[in-house]
Amino acid sequence: MPVVKFIKEKKEIEVPVGANLRKEAIMAGVNTHQGLNGFGASINKIINCHGWGQCGTCRVKIVKGMENASPMGLVERWRFRVPIPTPVTPGGLDPIPTLAFIGNEDTMRLSCQVTVQGDMEVETGPELDLFGENFFS
Repeated sequence: MPVVKFIKEKKEIEVPVGANLRKEAIMAGVNTHQGLNGFGASINKIINCHGWGQCGTCRVKIVKGMENASPMGLVERWRFRVPIPTPVTPGGLDPIPTLAFIGNEDTMRLSCQVTVQGDMEVETGPELDLFGENFFS
């Protein structure tokens, strides 16, 4: 069985091949809905799209084992590129996943859309770097 290691939580879990990353994380007590640099994690844990790939709050950075994740689908690609109005964030726009994606295009995923095919290391709630070299490009 594949092993998924959550870096920030210092937790490793065994999951069956083909398991959904978000569901397995929740069962292990890992909150994938971290919010903006940790702010809003408690409310996002309750108010989210529940795995439909619409809110983007379950974004994760796959540090190791990206080849063991399912390919990115249409819903996920669209979500990372188009900030849409959602009830999750104040003001109605949800730019968080889109902005966090900049500079992490090869490793950023929505945990609700990932099926685990092998071992991987995952960083939940990757921080948004507003002053990074790729932000304004």
